Amino acid sequence: MIVIDNNEKEPIYLQVYKYFKAQISTGKLIQGDRLPSTRSLAKSLGISRNTVEAAYQQLCTEGYLIGKAGSGYVVLPIDVSLYSDTSEKQQELIEKVMQEQDKQDIQSRIKYNFQYGKLDIENFPVRIWKKALNEALNSCDIDCIGAYNDRIGERGLRIEIMKYLYCSRGVICDPDQIILTAGTLSALSLLCQLFREECEEIAIEEPGYDNGREAFKNHGIRILPIPLEEDGINLKILNSTKANLVYMTPSHQFPTGKVMGINKRLNLIKWAEKNNAYLIEDDYDSELRYNSRPVPSMQSLDQEGRVIYINTFSKAFAPSLRMSFMVLPHAVLKKYKKTFFGYNCPVSWTEQKAMQLFMEEGSWNRHLRKICTIYKKKHDVLLTALHQYMKDKVIIHGNNAGLHILLEVNNGMTEKQLIKNAEKIGVRVYPVSIYWEQPKNYKDNMVLVGYSSLTEKEIDEGIQLLQFAWF
Repeated sequence: MIVIDNNEKEPIYLQVYKYFKAQISTGKLIQGDRLPSTRSLAKSLGISRNTVEAAYQQLCTEGYLIGKAGSGYVVLPIDVSLYSDTSEKQQELIEKVMQEQDKQDIQSRIKYNFQYGKLDIENFPVRIWKKALNEALNSCDIDCIGAYNDRIGERGLRIEIMKYLYCSRGVICDPDQIILTAGTLSALSLLCQLFREECEEIAIEEPGYDNGREAFKNHGIRILPIPLEEDGINLKILNSTKANLVYMTPSHQFPTGKVMGINKRLNLIKWAEKNNAYLIEDDYDSELRYNSRPVPSMQSLDQEGRVIYINTFSKAFAPSLRMSFMVLPHAVLKKYKKTFFGYNCPVSWTEQKAMQLFMEEGSWNRHLRKICTIYKKKHDVLLTALHQYMKDKVIIHGNNAGLHILLEVNNGMTEKQLIKNAEKIGVRVYPVSIYWEQPKNYKDNMVLVGYSSLTEKEIDEGIQLLQFAWF
């Protein structure tokens, strides 16, 4: 017997549909059985005939019934032994999701989240960016919004990026060498496809950017982890490999913060020339240096077209913008255009145009100056608090640049213990072990501390709590 619940949010026709579906799937109604006529069922349930008709039609669409003229609706043959009713499994899944949500609610009680890469919305130029978006939509180029446009990115934006890179990073290129991508991982994915025939393995820094490492693995490229020296990747060990592709972060090594010296940069370029290899230079946060000028890029030293340069707007502007770019040497560019001739630019035209206008009118450079001042203050507050509350009980790695530091804690705790103890008092710090391809070489007593999303007051209070949790 069908029971209609008028207070249920679910439409009545779905209640009728689900009742008969359950009757058929459990074998209570079998092949050839006739359902009540729409008129009689509607009358007995006190609902409209159209409602019953909608339920029956849905059952017909899914193959449970067939409507026969003069005979009404008849059950079709269903092999109940093969039927899998997922309603119970779905209910279990819903309960599991709700339990996980409860856990997330508990996690939301974390008051001091030293997350890396999350930016403080207070520092985002909302008004100016809105203006740039409006100008883009009101520009004479608005017809572009209804079309597929330049496959490697809007030329006007690529010209602005070219000018900016030359002034700030010393990068020498023309606009046609610049390819717009939807984030750094998108750029790395394209490079993996580009080099798949001649590259079975890639040398990467150890430790290094974990998501980049996974991108290479996902494309079937074998990882060759190369240990770091004080001035960057170990060239002697690199020489012992047969790698012809190297991925690195030379200007602010991730996650350690080491800066590659000029001699090693020149020797790496020389190595690449000798071995017909390419160096992928990920310059992810080069703008954010606090006690010195930004370090010139490796690409600026490259005379033979051996450096592939990658940068992003994520660290200094907005991660959710999903806008990065790479500068390809001419030989690689030729291959790129041949391989990806049919690919369209994955970045929204509107946001490309807005960024072009944002850079043209000087807002980008003003924004960089502003956030460098803000993040330097936060960086300095963090270091002052660490020295004040923890003194020589910790070692700080990778300061003076970027949006994070590594903190080596000398209290006998492992990484997991450090993180767990911090969470107990409402502070979240992050693991470093994930950045190692070979975790056995990791000391297991470090955490990553980001500071970009916290206020100066929160940074100081959070470090005080960490001192209590760890010491």
